[in-house]
Amino acid sequence: MADLLDYKCPNCGGAVAFDSTSQQMKCPYCEASFDVKVFNQNDPKPGEANVSTGKFDIRPGEAWRAGEQDGVFIYSCRSCGGDVLGDANMAATSCPYCSNNVVVQGQFSGDLRPDYVIPFMLNKQGAKNALIKHISSKKFVPKIFKDRNHIDEIKGIYVPFWLFDADTQASIHYRAKTISHSSDSNYNYTTTRHYDVVREGTIKFAGIPVDGSSKIPDDLMESIEPYAYDKIVDFQTAYLAGYLADRYDIGAEQSVGRANERMAKSTGSLFAGTASGYSNLAVTSSNIQLLNGKVKYALLPVWFLKTKWKNETYTFAMNGQTGKLSGNLPIDKGALWRHFALWALLGTAGVFALQWIFMWIAR
Repeated sequence: MADLLDYKCPNCGGAVAFDSTSQQMKCPYCEASFDVKVFNQNDPKPGEANVSTGKFDIRPGEAWRAGEQDGVFIYSCRSCGGDVLGDANMAATSCPYCSNNVVVQGQFSGDLRPDYVIPFMLNKQGAKNALIKHISSKKFVPKIFKDRNHIDEIKGIYVPFWLFDADTQASIHYRAKTISHSSDSNYNYTTTRHYDVVREGTIKFAGIPVDGSSKIPDDLMESIEPYAYDKIVDFQTAYLAGYLADRYDIGAEQSVGRANERMAKSTGSLFAGTASGYSNLAVTSSNIQLLNGKVKYALLPVWFLKTKWKNETYTFAMNGQTGKLSGNLPIDKGALWRHFALWALLGTAGVFALQWIFMWIAR
């Protein structure tokens, strides 16, 4: 059986894992560290897929090496149906998406091979500390939630993403106006001037991410952007050691609409930002064409935590590279109402105090 995630230490033979702090492979037994390149198994070079006129053909690079996927097992959740990938020794006891138990379904096969990966830069303890700090800073989060949340259940997962490149040619017409005011000794004047504003140009987009998992909301993943692409590297299976990897179930073809939407929205925002100085700016026509499109397949690092409180599920996602965090929190309504009641009481007391002062002055 080929070793996909279970890499052996050259010194003691123990299983090594990728360490996000040192960015090296580390042995927990003899504490030796090794460069990731030591475990390079001649992985294929990254490939690309093309996008043209709204459609594209997937043209992956070389296929997986013979036996390269043999060491990967699929952990399937009986509750939400989610699939994550890990090795035979992976201690995956609960689903990172719904927190229910998962079972080993079988060995992994199929799917496209990733072109790139961004390694985890933030380790588990760092992610836990950031989450604790985030929760502690929220005034109206229930104290019991702060004390009893399941921080230890946080899991590092490589999430599948399609990264889109395209050249955008755009022509956007606006109707704009300015309003100014003046006066003389007899009258006040309001002057309104109307303009036709045109913006045309080309914008190059690179690495617009669209997550390839239906189990993760797009807005949650977009809320922890951006990733620093200067740290992206060619995919090597060694980076997955010690982590889980989600299987994509949304293909590149299904993701192109979301990518086009994001690029078109960004184009509109950038163009509108160049038309400053108007009181009002309204789009009258817009023509945006996406050309020379390409898409790459990458795995990006995310720390996930799902926890329950009073029968409600709360989800947190953290960028495994930058530490940027997003998620929903419960609100202690009692504490919130007490806060507003206190301010209302203080406000009322202030009004009475002002009234007494005015009455005293008027005597």
